[in-house]
Amino acid sequence: MAGAMLLAGEIPVVTAGTHVIEGQPMSRRTRDALGSVGFSADGHRSHQITETDIDDAVLILAMAAEHVSYIRRKHPDAAAKTASIKRLVRDLPPGPEPLADRLAGLGLADVEIEAWEDVEDPAGGDDLVYVSCATELAELCAQLLVLLR
Repeated sequence: MAGAMLLAGEIPVVTAGTHVIEGQPMSRRTRDALGSVGFSADGHRSHQITETDIDDAVLILAMAAEHVSYIRRKHPDAAAKTASIKRLVRDLPPGPEPLADRLAGLGLADVEIEAWEDVEDPAGGDDLVYVSCATELAELCAQLLVLLR
């Protein structure tokens, strides 16, 4: 599937959006911003999240509170495994317990979604806005990877 990869060679990741046109290539600004933080996504195409994606996921990770709200609204059974990346980095306890158990302990389905959870969408911004977003996401992913291992 487009958007499938392994994070740090260990954790399977599928990227999907909440309001995308299926199969579109990423923008030049996005590609260049990813390159500026040492990542590439050659051949990546946009993918609208599906029921299969939801069912297969152990964790649904969102960039912004509006994405968490969308999942809660459209896929209420997935609310307990859906969080913003900022909330998860802040709240996920480290430990040897399975990820599903640690997520369950957070009570994500009942957590109030807050404005601080957003990684600002760079759409419409200049190249520096895209690089700033990519830098923030790279830092959050590095922190999250430590918690997921």
